Amino acid sequence: MGGFFGAISKHDCVLDVFFGTDYHSHLGTRRGGMAAYGAEDGFQRDIHNIENSPFRTKFDGVTEEMSGNVCIGCISDTDPQPLLVRSGLGTYAICVVGIIHNAEDLIGRILDKGGYHFEAMTGGKVNGTELVAALISQKDSFAEGIRYAQNAVQGTASILIMTEDALYAGRDFYGRLPIHIGKSEDGHSVSFESFAYQKLGYHDEYELGPGEVVKITADSYETLCEAGNEMKICAFLWTYYGYPNSNYEGVNVEVMRNRNGKILAKTDKEKGNSMDIDYVSGVPDSGTPHAIGYANESGIPFARPFIKYTPTWPRSFMPTSQQERNKVAKMKQIPVHELINGKKLLFVDDSIVRGTQLRETVEFLYENGAKEVHIRSACPPIMYGCKYLNFSRSTSEMELIARRTIMELEGEEGLEHLDEYADGNTERGKKMREKICESLHFTTLEYQSLEGLIESIGIDPCKVCTYCWNGKG
Repeated sequence: MGGFFGAISKHDCVLDVFFGTDYHSHLGTRRGGMAAYGAEDGFQRDIHNIENSPFRTKFDGVTEEMSGNVCIGCISDTDPQPLLVRSGLGTYAICVVGIIHNAEDLIGRILDKGGYHFEAMTGGKVNGTELVAALISQKDSFAEGIRYAQNAVQGTASILIMTEDALYAGRDFYGRLPIHIGKSEDGHSVSFESFAYQKLGYHDEYELGPGEVVKITADSYETLCEAGNEMKICAFLWTYYGYPNSNYEGVNVEVMRNRNGKILAKTDKEKGNSMDIDYVSGVPDSGTPHAIGYANESGIPFARPFIKYTPTWPRSFMPTSQQERNKVAKMKQIPVHELINGKKLLFVDDSIVRGTQLRETVEFLYENGAKEVHIRSACPPIMYGCKYLNFSRSTSEMELIARRTIMELEGEEGLEHLDEYADGNTERGKKMREKICESLHFTTLEYQSLEGLIESIGIDPCKVCTYCWNGKG
């Protein structure tokens, strides 16, 4: 994934962008960057690798080195950015969040025209942000260029551009990702996360529609390309990777997660599942608000049988190798023996993707004396790898535990019945859950239904992307 933040003001706004970008650190672990323009120093840019040190640490002192009344910053899980570009449209800085599936085809089309080259990275790949900039620069205006690039890209591209005197923001064509505009006395901000500017003196001003392109100055903002009618915002924004304080399409993340947990508890009560439980807990951190909702609805006490030690390892997915990420996740879990030994525990996780870390968490709980460990997933079984965003590292759908289990149970024939396997009320659905319980050592396993998830979000179902669960994007 990734996220960006920008500001334009009548005064120096680099400090605002430093903090605003840092507030997007939960969206990426590889690289961070900032770019600014000031009348005295012109265009400036700074990019750092943040795999082993957070953004705030790597960019400490940036306000002493960088200045300007227009500035953008980016957290990226992919390529280094923002980039500085000089083209027929002038000099500008650009950030892109999303994924490009047809990069090689687009690169070939541009190179075939002649008179253009790309800087090649390791392995010969081209920086995706540079590719988007090359597409934009083929047009006569930023608005035309952004729309052209978004139409050309197979995947998703939300774009933020900084010139000497303006910001240009383009929400991806189907609004899978959010873009918010904030307003202060001195200017405007633009942000992926809505909460990121609120601590900086900005208030909510506007949320871009799908495919909308806006120009933002210190005094105002204007729509250059109207929003489209079709939206497919990613449901995982609410269930997993969005920050609890943020709102998307008017729906707060923390409120949705609590509501989601309540629906899970109601379903369990109706089915008579796992009512003899000592404590309800969340797999921290994103599972915790779902678990609070479950506990409030069920009346079962909420507790934290283990605590994550975060001062030195704030993010378990920081290392690049899966083996090291799993090791770090295990090292962070510090047990509270009084809340584990001899207890029947129910944990709510935001989702179950591969199941690797969850298996180790459950084994850790049993090693510390747990009597039973029941698992609830706050979303349905993940049947498809995401093809629209870059939030999952899965390279094959057989890495997904639901798909892998179906193959073990029924082989290729099972792929014709994914809807049945997703439904815990069918024989196939029950067998899949039993098999996963056996494999991961759960006492019981239940998933949120797709209907329950959509209900907890509370917006029109046709506006939400549910591809990873039912293959419908």
